[in-house]
Amino acid sequence: MTRTTFDFATALNGNFASPHGDDVDGKTLPARMDNNYSVVPLRPAGGMWTSARDLSKYLLMELALGALPDGTRLVSNESLTERRKAQIQAGEDTAYGMGLVIDMRYGIPVVHHGGSLFGYKSDMIFLPDHGVGAVVLANADTGGFLNGLLRRRLLEVLFDGKPEAVAQAQVIVAQRAANIAKNRERLVVPADATEVGKLAAAYVSPALGALRVRAEDGATIFDFGNWRSAVASRRNDDGTTSFISIDPTIRGFNFVVGERDGKRALIVRDAQHEYAFVESAR
Repeated sequence: MTRTTFDFATALNGNFASPHGDDVDGKTLPARMDNNYSVVPLRPAGGMWTSARDLSKYLLMELALGALPDGTRLVSNESLTERRKAQIQAGEDTAYGMGLVIDMRYGIPVVHHGGSLFGYKSDMIFLPDHGVGAVVLANADTGGFLNGLLRRRLLEVLFDGKPEAVAQAQVIVAQRAANIAKNRERLVVPADATEVGKLAAAYVSPALGALRVRAEDGATIFDFGNWRSAVASRRNDDGTTSFISIDPTIRGFNFVVGERDGKRALIVRDAQHEYAFVESAR
């Protein structure tokens, strides 16, 4: 596997596929690498650069139960198959082993595991009882749709199954277009100048660091140092105003205008947490 590395500098100096994502109107465009460096401290749980050829070689080793093409044994049969034993139930017919998902929903074991970074989606699939595997490496966020669809289509072809994958793909495409159009209706791009004028020039969050607001080529930029994005503005149903990141691969971060201790603030929330960027000196 000579084209596989965890070293970003090595990968980016060679012949590599650039990340892509959708803009605010759903058009796929090249994207920056900024946010992908966030995976570096988590390696080897992510952040591996590889090629379809290299990853296919890995799958061949899995299907050969640890043996290489020349017969050399890389890992024992027992150690290799131990990883495929279900340890954590993830659904009625799916479970997680050691870095592998075991899927029995179609009555046969399908082992797979995917990966996701900003502008990159991947999957590897193999049927240990049938000697078949497949690799998906996509350099666009929309490539994530391929993972489940290819898995389904592979089984349809191998076992003369009911053809559902193509119809599922058509539904996904239609739903994606409808969602993009619905979300776009409420966004003001570039961000409303009156609302932008109410923002502070700089904010800080104890947990997430500094945020600077600046203008660039007619757009309003939220700059976090290691990454940045143009933002749109949106009037919410509760009367508040939000600024939404709109750059490819990092669309959808929602900053709600608010106040903390008498100072201007931008609030970020998920299902369980709230983070406040509070007005600060430059």
